[in-house]
Amino acid sequence: MTLDAPNANGETLQKTAIRATDLCFGWSEDKEILHSCAVEVPEGEFWMLLGANGSGKSTLLRLLAGLLQPTGGEIQISSPVGFVFQNPDHQLVMPTVGADVAFGLVNEGLEIDEIRQRVEESLSAVSLGAFQRRPIYALSGGQKQRVAIAGAIARHCDVLLLDEPTALLDPDSQLELVAQVQALVKKRGITALWVTHRLEELEYCDGAFLLEAGKVVDRGDPERLKQRLMQSEDVED
Repeated sequence: MTLDAPNANGETLQKTAIRATDLCFGWSEDKEILHSCAVEVPEGEFWMLLGANGSGKSTLLRLLAGLLQPTGGEIQISSPVGFVFQNPDHQLVMPTVGADVAFGLVNEGLEIDEIRQRVEESLSAVSLGAFQRRPIYALSGGQKQRVAIAGAIARHCDVLLLDEPTALLDPDSQLELVAQVQALVKKRGITALWVTHRLEELEYCDGAFLLEAGKVVDRGDPERLKQRLMQSEDVED
């Protein structure tokens, strides 16, 4: 499912995979985390969500994934949706790579041959084709994140939401993972929204949102947003 984005004349300009309007969330009336948030991600594009710690990035992503329910506003998102946590140990539940990727497929009631094919295809897509029998505990952090992404690919997810997936990785692994997700988006037509605070990762995305104090204050060209953030850091220094 994709969401049409019509212009003022009712003509469809592009297809939108993620749309949130006037989104609000708070744990209580006096502790609002997000207010009047709006995001829109075109189908088949790789966008990033930027912001300082505490700005509401992870909360917004969890709302889009359905892990939290908004206190106001509306969410429209293509399904199925895959979610990748910051720490892959929070979502890898089986002892081996192949078994973990197959875990969600078994719950869908697919035939064994179909499950095997999807496991092989998804692991090959993240360059882990030879790792099916590898124990999860023997993987590096970057490899675990790729297994988590493979699980979403195996389920044929239209949208991939990633909550700072490079936070626990070394610098080389960080850029390797973001480059791989960029390649998957372009090759498979997946739509991805990636939470980060690392400016160097902006080089890989099609666009970005800047979140401040629970509200999207800027969006668009990633290089322009990068320059804005770098200038604000210079002013603070």
